Amino acid sequence: MPKITLLIIEDEEAIRDMLRFSLPSQEFNLIDAEDTKKAETLLAQFFPDVIILDWMLPDRSGIDFIRQIRKQKLYNNIPVIFLTAKAEEENKIMGLMSGADDYITKPFSPHELIARIKTILRRGLLKSKTDEISVDNIVVNTNTHHVSIDNNTLSLTITEYKLLYFFLTHPDKTYTRDQLISYIWGRNAYLDERTIDVNVKRLRFKLKPYHHDRRIKTIRNAGYIFLKDTYDKTT
Repeated sequence: MPKITLLIIEDEEAIRDMLRFSLPSQEFNLIDAEDTKKAETLLAQFFPDVIILDWMLPDRSGIDFIRQIRKQKLYNNIPVIFLTAKAEEENKIMGLMSGADDYITKPFSPHELIARIKTILRRGLLKSKTDEISVDNIVVNTNTHHVSIDNNTLSLTITEYKLLYFFLTHPDKTYTRDQLISYIWGRNAYLDERTIDVNVKRLRFKLKPYHHDRRIKTIRNAGYIFLKDTYDKTT
């Protein structure tokens, strides 16, 4: 099994060293940067499986960095886990809304970090047997992982892609947040329910220009449902 390549962007040398010594070398290949400038240099040389990103960095914030890479097609699908001392809920939401796939606060256990990394990578970018799935004019090519609406490319993170894939293949039925986590990431997923809420919000935002955001309905005290045919198509 190939090693998982991690790009650690963290200005505290002690944390970088701790991760290097605590993460099993037979499973992980670590490259690290103390700021975003060096991280950009490393991204030009390596393509990591996951980025572990500190919020507070000396040259600019992790929030600014993730927003930048999410605009670049080459790096858009790389999972990002925020690693930060900012434990307040509003900061967690801000981190997830900026494009992160998960959020872990300091101090943390390396075992917890490993669990979260493997949770994100467990199923990767989901595929179907027929290469393409579609609902109305939403088309997902599960071979290339290209998503389009009316031939316009929809730029999604890996988590948004998984969520859209699940909705397209499981329409017209209400799923709880726990069910969505289990179906998309696996039964032993180490994820907060807030992750689902934030990613649904992000996905709706990207579907809104095409009025498909109305397909995703919040069912109070239950969860979410994706409507295949019956939804408000008015502008």
